[in-house]
Order: sequence, then C-alpha cells, then structure tokens
Amino acid sequence: MFLIPYADKITPEPILNNNAGRDTKADSIRNSYNSQFKVGIYGWRKKCLYILVMALMLMLIINLALTLWVLKVLDFNSVGMGQLKIVPGGLQLLGQALVLDSLFASSIKSRRGQPISIESSRNFTVSTRDALGMIQSRLFLGHDRLEVNVGRLEVRDSRGTLLLGAGHDAVTIGAENLVVASHAGATFNSAVQAPLVKAPPSKQLMLESPTRSLEMHAAQSIALESRAGDITASCLSTFRLRSIAGSIRLDAPSIYMPKLKSALPLPTSAPHGHDPHHQNIYQLCACANGKLFLAPPHGICAAREESLICR
Repeated sequence: MFLIPYADKITPEPILNNNAGRDTKADSIRNSYNSQFKVGIYGWRKKCLYILVMALMLMLIINLALTLWVLKVLDFNSVGMGQLKIVPGGLQLLGQALVLDSLFASSIKSRRGQPISIESSRNFTVSTRDALGMIQSRLFLGHDRLEVNVGRLEVRDSRGTLLLGAGHDAVTIGAENLVVASHAGATFNSAVQAPLVKAPPSKQLMLESPTRSLEMHAAQSIALESRAGDITASCLSTFRLRSIAGSIRLDAPSIYMPKLKSALPLPTSAPHGHDPHHQNIYQLCACANGKLFLAPPHGICAAREESLICR
C-alpha cells in the first residue's frame, strides 16, 4: 500500500470526456510521484541482502550434502540402518555390535543356526531386578572368578532333570554318580550322608581321617564288600568288634591268627586250681556250626548236648 503525500495546492484539471485523455493524465501523475518518492531497497542494503540470501542458500546446500553423506555412510534404507534392521517385534543385527554403555533388552537371540558370542575386555555382569528396582540376582564373570548371587542355584540337563541344586540349607546332587577326579580326593568338613560309596573301576577306595576319628553310622546295616581284592583294617592301639544284641560272624573257609602268643605248659606236679595265671587260660573250641566257645584248659573241648552254647 502506497501513501500519497498531502499537497498544499492541487491544481484542478479539466475533465476530459475521452479515455485517451484519462490514461495520459494518470501516467503523468504516476511519473511525477515516482520521480519524487522512490519505493524499494537500493545501494549497499540491496547488496547485503543479496549476500545474505546467497550465504543461506550455500549453507542449505552444504547441510543437504552432509545429510546425504551421513545417510550414505550409515547405510540408511527403508528397513533399517546397515546391518541393523527393524523387524516385527524388535531389531535384527547381522554383524557385530559394540555397546559402549548399558544395554537394556528383554530378549537377545542369535540368528537361526548361528551361535551368539558376548565378549568383554574386563568383566561381564548380568543382573535382574524386581518391580521396585532392587537387584534380585546377579551373574559376574571376571578374569579370575565366576560369581552367582541368587537365592537358589540349579543346574539341569536338556530333559529338565536336576543335576545340581544349591541353597541356604543344603546342596543337592541329582546325578546318578558323583565322580571326584582329583588325585587328592575330596575333603568334607562335616558329615557325609550317601547310600553308596565306591571306587571307580581299577581304583582303590580309601576313607581316611588324618588327625581325628572316622565314624560310620547306619540305621540298619553297614556293608563292606570287595569283589576282586582285599579289605584291610588297621589301627595303632585296640581293634574292637562289638555287637550289642546280635553276633559277630567270620564267614571264610580259613581263618588265620598267625601272631598269637603261646603259653608255657605248667608242671604236672603244680596244682592247677591254685595258680592265678592258670585260672585265666581257657581252650577255644568250635561247634559244628562255627560258633566259638571257651572250655577249661585241661578238660575236653566239647559241650554237653543239653547245653545251649552250640545252638
């Protein structure tokens, strides 16, 4: 919108009836006004405006070129970015990924038929949290140790059978056999409860307590069996076999006691009944069923028929 300045004196013009006269008069008035009042930007302002517009166009072209270069380098496409593709339900990575900070994901899977490898230059930690953000369990893998902080640790096979379970109160081994392959054996600081303890084939079984006693307890019976070798029991002081309510059976075709001491025979003139040493000596006799009993030293090594010794 252009403003026409106020003129002090306006000379009236005669009114012409034809159109040609009107156009000539309007052109003359427009030319007189334009010569007196110039409208627009001229001079150095116009040059600065042109320079600014050219600079903005240059910056726009540079930004567009850089954007296209970044898209080309990162390999942006309609399905993702390079080897990282957007698939239904998540992201698919076809190559290696370098995680510089924390990684939060609900599920990490490898491609079908391909293994997955997770590598860390120092340590690797996996943690789970509850709804309040508190840590429930943690797996720490360092350069010298593996730590698992859980309420209960379970190791199962492909069929879901429990192989090893560890909790606050007990450690459960669900495998059929527990094999200790160390040459030093296994050391237990407390009691061991097992239905069967056996050595592997062609190996010896040794139960040893170097500085204290070794005790074996069972509610019904304890069986020691050697199918192709010997069983040796030795001690420094007294070796006792005691049965409270039953008997002690030695079932073997031959029983040897090679280091028994022999007593010197008494003189025939000495009275046997008044010798204190002679009163503690007896004969060791055996029944037909293998039961042992004692008899007087100079009597017959036999029991009466009405006696209950050999029954």
